Amino acid sequence: MTYLSSDRASGPTRRTALAGIVGGAGAALTAAGCTSSGTSLASAPTPDRTGSAPAVLTVGPTPGAMTLFKNPSFNFNGLLALGASGYGAAEVGEVLTAVNTINKSGLSAQSYTQAFRKLGDQLMKAPQGGKPGRETTRFRALRASQYYGQALFFILGSDDPGSEEQLYRAGRKAWDTFCRLSDPAPVTANVPYGRTPLPVWFFRPDASGERRPTVILTNGSDGQNVDMWTYGVAAALERDWNALVYDGPGQGQLLFEDRVVFTPRWETAVTPLVDWLTARPDVEASKIALTGLSMAGDLAPRAAAFEKRIAALVAMPGVLTPWLGFPSEIREILTPDKAKTNNTWNKDVVPALSPSDAATLKKRMEPFSVPAMLDARAGKMFTDFYTPAKLIESLDITDVVGRITTPTLVLDYEDEQFYPGQPRQMFEKLTAPKDYVKLTAATGAQLHCSPMAPQQHCEVVFDWLEGKLSGS
Repeated sequence: MTYLSSDRASGPTRRTALAGIVGGAGAALTAAGCTSSGTSLASAPTPDRTGSAPAVLTVGPTPGAMTLFKNPSFNFNGLLALGASGYGAAEVGEVLTAVNTINKSGLSAQSYTQAFRKLGDQLMKAPQGGKPGRETTRFRALRASQYYGQALFFILGSDDPGSEEQLYRAGRKAWDTFCRLSDPAPVTANVPYGRTPLPVWFFRPDASGERRPTVILTNGSDGQNVDMWTYGVAAALERDWNALVYDGPGQGQLLFEDRVVFTPRWETAVTPLVDWLTARPDVEASKIALTGLSMAGDLAPRAAAFEKRIAALVAMPGVLTPWLGFPSEIREILTPDKAKTNNTWNKDVVPALSPSDAATLKKRMEPFSVPAMLDARAGKMFTDFYTPAKLIESLDITDVVGRITTPTLVLDYEDEQFYPGQPRQMFEKLTAPKDYVKLTAATGAQLHCSPMAPQQHCEVVFDWLEGKLSGS
């Protein structure tokens, strides 16, 4: 682990080959809300109609990490599921059994989705020959929500992309079952946000009404609520903190059901949450922290730059420019001219895409374009590249970071696959009190969001938060 601190910071510092245009050796994205860069698919065998993964890769899928699948995107998602076992959001035996089933039948979006969806369905039923107690049912539902989330991530590349919303609802039902059976159950509410309120789940260590520090947990571009349990809720409750989970625009319910895409003004989502929290008697208003996982390492800092009631901020990792997570060949398609951009996209790029690359781009763009999402569910490629690309481009917070005044922890990861270099760049630009921590392979905490070590990840985050807020 690399640790660098600056309590009082100084001033700011700052295809031609169309086949295989999506980077990451076939990586679709990650379950935590990531974007890919890296080796092109051009050097790998062409996948079949189900979007099967290449059998041979020119690079290791996850350097220095356990290899569950030869394809890096599937492998990364599998590692996230495996790592979630430490907080009860998966079971090692269940995950490895699913991995074996998938590899035996042939790795593809279809086999991956099918195996994890079946596992979720099994867990939402009573175990064979037994009558489960409350806690058994509760944690079976939590694991089911993980496995449905795994299936949901690759559904657009499967034979049944039209079942995306149904699969999301299955995962949401499992999550809500887990929450309902918790003691105490989280307080649920709909916090006003434009025309579509934000669903929230407010977890407390007990129902005593005692005022406590509270952390607002912000998900990435394609994570599910169960990821917030693994990356914050459980750790907060263990430390006698409250934790707030929410679906923002472009996430969860707001995306899949309400059809609301991301906003570059994330403070418009966080400020209503802070209003709601400060009105509660069991929240210590001067000790509200905000974290952002994966692409939310861009969203949370943006919010903190304008919402000054945030007492501490953690970017996991620090992200300045999400658009740079896309390969340069994709970024170069975007021009100031919408018609020219879309003409290039539809005539030159789309016809050359492999099925795997096409599924990747559908997944990447759906949180930024409802038409793109609906086309993907219908098994079609979207025709308007310009609109979602401009929205992603608008998420750049390079010129906003200097407005952050709250103490900030910037996390980085050895072998960061998706936003390499950006965490350190954010740290250098911050003028607020700041700390930088790089999690490393020495303890298995490498790779984006430390998929194999979420407990270490939470130890770093909450030790820092407790240190910063203990004297607030």
